[in-house]
Amino acid sequence: MIKLQVIGNLGRDCTVNNVNGRTVINFSVAHTERYRDSTTGEMKPRTTWVECAYWTDKTAIAPYLKKGSLVYAEGNPDTRTYQTQDGNNKTSLTLRIQNVQLLGSRNNNESHSGDSGTGIGNDAASNTHSASDPVDEGADDLPF
Repeated sequence: MIKLQVIGNLGRDCTVNNVNGRTVINFSVAHTERYRDSTTGEMKPRTTWVECAYWTDKTAIAPYLKKGSLVYAEGNPDTRTYQTQDGNNKTSLTLRIQNVQLLGSRNNNESHSGDSGTGIGNDAASNTHSASDPVDEGADDLPF
């Protein structure tokens, strides 16, 4: 089994479609890394786009999958071969999502963690806290 993971920003709002009685949420994730150009020595960005298909009946996350949102997505690669209008054969790679979690938004710096109900998938949600979250100081008084 091959498993891929990507963290990046959505390039466009997601679309929710019904295909043969099943619901699919489609979105694209852009991951940008910086690298040093070997000829000039300067740092340059390199963006990789990943097309994602999330086959699920749980569409509650769809309104939050907006352009610019930061997401974590994992799943299996799915390839498709097709013929273009000019007769050339092409292959596309799509990430068939098993788990997607909202990490925040580039537009308004909102933070969504899995325990708020916005992370949907097969894995348990991680428990994250920001500096403004109340911390239970009595947790150290446990007898074990």
